Amino acid sequence: MEFDYIVVGAGSAGCAVAGRLSEQGDATVALIEAGGKDTNPWIHIPVGYFKTMHNPSCDWMYATEPDPGINGRSLQWPRGKVLGGSSSLNGLLYVRGQPADYDSWRQAGNTGWGWDEVLPYFRKAENQERGADDYHGVDGPLSVSNMRLERQICNEWVEAAQNAGYKYNPDYNGADQEGVGYFQLTTKNGMRCSSATAYLKPARKRETLEVVTKAHVRRIIFTGKRATGVEIERKGKVEVLNARREIILSAGAIGSPQILMLSGVGDPEQLNESNIPLVHAAKDVGGNLQDHLQARLVYKCQRPTMNDEVNSLIGKAKIAAEFALKRSGPMTMAASLAVAFLKTRPELDTPDIQFHIQPWSADSPGEGVHPFSAFTASVCQLRPESAGRIVLDPQNPTGAPKIHPNYLATPLDCSTVVEGVKIARKIAEQDPLRGAISEEFRPGPGFVSDEDLLAWVRDTATTIYHPTGTCRMGQDSNAVVDERLRVRGVEGLRVADCSIMPTIVSGNTNAPAIMIGEKIADMLREDAKQTAGAA
Repeated sequence: MEFDYIVVGAGSAGCAVAGRLSEQGDATVALIEAGGKDTNPWIHIPVGYFKTMHNPSCDWMYATEPDPGINGRSLQWPRGKVLGGSSSLNGLLYVRGQPADYDSWRQAGNTGWGWDEVLPYFRKAENQERGADDYHGVDGPLSVSNMRLERQICNEWVEAAQNAGYKYNPDYNGADQEGVGYFQLTTKNGMRCSSATAYLKPARKRETLEVVTKAHVRRIIFTGKRATGVEIERKGKVEVLNARREIILSAGAIGSPQILMLSGVGDPEQLNESNIPLVHAAKDVGGNLQDHLQARLVYKCQRPTMNDEVNSLIGKAKIAAEFALKRSGPMTMAASLAVAFLKTRPELDTPDIQFHIQPWSADSPGEGVHPFSAFTASVCQLRPESAGRIVLDPQNPTGAPKIHPNYLATPLDCSTVVEGVKIARKIAEQDPLRGAISEEFRPGPGFVSDEDLLAWVRDTATTIYHPTGTCRMGQDSNAVVDERLRVRGVEGLRVADCSIMPTIVSGNTNAPAIMIGEKIADMLREDAKQTAGAA
């Protein structure tokens, strides 16, 4: 049970790290996953997130603490607990963010993380259906495809947005993010392409890779200040896996900081409360928590939408037949069809809000669609100022941590989300969308003033499932990891997932997580060569 590298967490980043490290055959890799294998067929059917989210067999089932910014509500935070992690149950949306996101990381001192330095890793990971160009690759394991589903209400929204003055953009992952258009998906031939499908499936026969499932990581073992092993619990027994070179934490923005704290790397006061011996004082572990909060406007329609298809036995039969025969139709549907990246203020350099347009409506993906014809226009602020924290539960440190999102804690965050709702309304008033809408169901005509709209957002907004930042990368002494993703204050331990983001990216987070995994795999190989050369 000794390996050169141990990767903790088989999610979006972890699968990329393990897959790449095991390619060349010069190092052994163990990939540890708390969940099971990705054998549930709903994982591989794109619309299966209706079945996998909030399902304890593949979801950690996290919930936040009551949050003041959303009027004391607690939100469910689905996170993948299965091979592929959250890429096995997410909405399949392939979004990289803005070049300025990464340039700001580099400008803060994080050498190697500017846009021109991360773009090659996005291209390296990608097998883009549209073909290769300066922004896209075709030789990578991660399949990226166009929609195999079209619905008139989404086309009308895109046209109405253009009539409202916003430009059409055929590729928000290209030269410019701003504009309206349609999502790109992590799918291949109508099926989900999770990070497990992309990176582990080709690697399963490699002798250099061992995938350990249903293994709960209890802590990282340190010899002095050096991480040397991982203690796991599997089948009721405690085991230790030893690392000759390094350990990489890829357990996500919730799991990675929790494991660090359980291992003695964190805020000394908090560790003392949980009776955890201190290895290294790092007060910011678990801090800098950022997420995208979405306000979901729902419009009732004059004619049938996907709600009607799903609520009809005949409609369901047609949907199933189309998927079985053609691998197309609603069962290939991502979380949204149409997308927009827009500015709430003209003086902004880049978009600060994102729209997700869905030809259906529901209170949540796990609860089924509404019993009437409708569509959803979800809007979120791309770069929230508000930041929260993840802390251990002193009564049960190894259980679910306490998640404090701290939503809508600044005036800018509040005003931005209100402006986003107003832009959604502006678009709904344009032809041809105006003729398709019978009424605004949510928030409804009774919400007029900015104060009314903010109150509605606080009462109803929910997460869009993008927790980040809890093991922040930086050059200051409080940063958790450095630009090589090495945990400060200890040796032999790195973090590689969305928790390392100094600031949240302007978009969905799966693609950036995979990019991080690709990048650290190269870093680890480079550093191993330098160490061997020095020896």
